Amino acid sequence: MRFLGIDLGAKRVGVAVGDSRVGVAVPHTTLRRTSDRQLIAELKTLASETDAEVLVVGEPRRLDGSVGSAAERSRAFARKLGDACDLPVRTVNESLTSVEAERRLRAAGVDPRRHPERVDAVAAQILLEEELGRETA
Repeated sequence: MRFLGIDLGAKRVGVAVGDSRVGVAVPHTTLRRTSDRQLIAELKTLASETDAEVLVVGEPRRLDGSVGSAAERSRAFARKLGDACDLPVRTVNESLTSVEAERRLRAAGVDPRRHPERVDAVAAQILLEEELGRETA
């Protein structure tokens, strides 16, 4: 199955693509977020272009795993996106994905402060890897 991973942010949204047959997720792009309508339209196009069969949206839970207002907003967006794309949507706890993304970029010799858009796309890759790990388990 083909997956589209989405790391929601207030200004930028990281996107990754993955395939459960090979168990690989890769950063794809970073989108500017001006409105939910604009973002849903762009993600719908990306889902079609990448032949995505499942959407995976990051859910920012608290460090103790509980659901707060940010996670509720993410869930509401995920429902709207799934309806618009007519695809199933799964949510994944995205706590600390940006921290891990920055660590990976530094290890690759990329300064995350100079390339914040890469942080978002790699964060989407990380949350998608989490979902792919569940898929193959």
